[in-house]
Amino acid sequence: MPRILITTFQTWLEHQSSNSSDDLVLDLNDTQQLPQNCHILRQVPVDFHQAPVVVIKQIVELQPDWVVCCGMAESRSRLSIESNGRWQSDLQFATIDLDNLLYHATETVISHDAGGFVCNYLYYQVLRYLHQHRPQTSAIFVHVPVLNDDNRAVIAQDFLAILKSLKAAV
Repeated sequence: MPRILITTFQTWLEHQSSNSSDDLVLDLNDTQQLPQNCHILRQVPVDFHQAPVVVIKQIVELQPDWVVCCGMAESRSRLSIESNGRWQSDLQFATIDLDNLLYHATETVISHDAGGFVCNYLYYQVLRYLHQHRPQTSAIFVHVPVLNDDNRAVIAQDFLAILKSLKAAV
């Protein structure tokens, strides 16, 4: 059975009571909806140096088949899968067919801009590390909008569909 490492972030702004990526994963874990062999690394520090160190250390220890990094995107209204991470002029791309990955997801979109903050930098560093040291392991980055009563169910459903597609892709 493939091992999936799922990561979430801490909050980073004073007005945030929680991080929607952490809320989503915690809810799915608490209700036992996550697939077997999902390992969760919660509350990764929102820090350019610490975030990649913490996540890559867990990748080395766990040796997962998939890494699913999750972060909050307050300005977005839908779940988004990032096609790439970039640092300065260097781009690192996801190595899975994202269109196929989203085949059963109804409201998720593919984004080609992971932003300019720690989410993007973590994704870039994870993709770079995997390319250089664990090419058999793939990673995606999922941006989660702020959760509310209107979007929570469809976001959870799409996230689970993405995880199911990952398991099938191994």
